[in-house]
Amino acid sequence: MPRIKAFLQRYPDIKLDLMMNDGFVDLVSEGVDLAIRIGNHQDTSLISQCIGTTRRVTVASVEYLEKIGEPKKPEELVDRNCIVYTRLSTGNEWHFQSNEKIIKVKVTGNFQTNNSVAIREAILSGIGIAVSPIWLFGDCINNGKVKVILKEYQPTPLPINVVYRRGRFLPAKVRCFIDFLAQEFKLDPWVSDYGQIKTNRLA
Repeated sequence: MPRIKAFLQRYPDIKLDLMMNDGFVDLVSEGVDLAIRIGNHQDTSLISQCIGTTRRVTVASVEYLEKIGEPKKPEELVDRNCIVYTRLSTGNEWHFQSNEKIIKVKVTGNFQTNNSVAIREAILSGIGIAVSPIWLFGDCINNGKVKVILKEYQPTPLPINVVYRRGRFLPAKVRCFIDFLAQEFKLDPWVSDYGQIKTNRLA
């Protein structure tokens, strides 16, 4: 949403109809020109273009960590109350990268949801620990309400894709929007690798 105003100012003759939810919309039945999806693209009936990267972090409220204690390794999450995002393709199995290895941990908890806003509110209320996109908690991390933990064990990043129907003429207005977002995201460290040191483990 913070980028919509700039797009409309650049292209004042284009009208946007934005539909927001965490589910996968059927582009044909809904008459949608394009969708933005996070995660690996699997639908062969759609054309996909990667426009960014969702860096994810493991987070919890400072309040929760003061009561329960901060885990130092991913394996310790099995003893914590973890908030599961049910639309994640790996379900309650969280994947972490460390020294070019993938660590897989099956977590449990007393709350799960299919909505990212609910994940954010659950963290802020001190329910437990979650793996989420860093942009979902940027302001809360900056003001000290939420803490990033397990920094040496990075959750696997996910691509941000624009998808649209295969075999359909792509209107110029849609191409403008895709190119605009791709350029905006390219220089935004929240949704790209911009400014990030590539982890070749140069110890």
